[in-house]
Amino acid sequence: MTTPVIETIKVTKTFNRGKPGEVTAVRDVSLKIDTGGLTILKGASGSGKTTLLSMIGCQSKPTSGEVIVHGKKISKLPEKFMNRHKREHIGFIFQHLQLLGDMSVLDNITLPLLPEGISPSERNDRADLLLKQFNLLHRRGFKVSTLSGGEQQRVAIARALINKGSILLADEPSAHLDGKLTIDLLDHINELKQAGQTILITSHDPVIYQHPTVDRIIEMKDGQII
Repeated sequence: MTTPVIETIKVTKTFNRGKPGEVTAVRDVSLKIDTGGLTILKGASGSGKTTLLSMIGCQSKPTSGEVIVHGKKISKLPEKFMNRHKREHIGFIFQHLQLLGDMSVLDNITLPLLPEGISPSERNDRADLLLKQFNLLHRRGFKVSTLSGGEQQRVAIARALINKGSILLADEPSAHLDGKLTIDLLDHINELKQAGQTILITSHDPVIYQHPTVDRIIEMKDGQII
């Protein structure tokens, strides 16, 4: 039996626990995702899909339950080891991209490699391969703030791939893109899927979840899979 690359076991996430305004964003969610392919976490705003993605992506810890990535239980790891596991295996594209506008394209892309002690020459070599792949080589030294929305999206994808992790997570990646740029994004994602990447995307955009490159849709409502 194949071991899933991502698994959650009865995962729950409660914010403001025991205080006024307590909210359970994810409740008792169990899922398994095998290696490779494109999976969509579909649901309206507030359905819990972004919170679930953040736990899978080592951005936050569950209140209860277990998250397993590449066979390792990450939920209860100390912060230092959880961050290392994230750097080794996971690339994350944030909804608001979280790029540093006053830094160059090159510096934004190589930023995740700084804690790894990788030499500047190797960092630049890795970045240049990605810049070429995403047609950004001519923007290498430009400040990110001067780029178009589509170019910034490609910078965010390149940054997520720089650590050579096998899992790519993306939170509402089409939220700030028009229809054409969303299709361009899906073309890039399809290329990554064909190369063997395991991709998990949150989206309530039909252009995303109805695209033929999608292999599986997991729908969420009120913090649970339906």
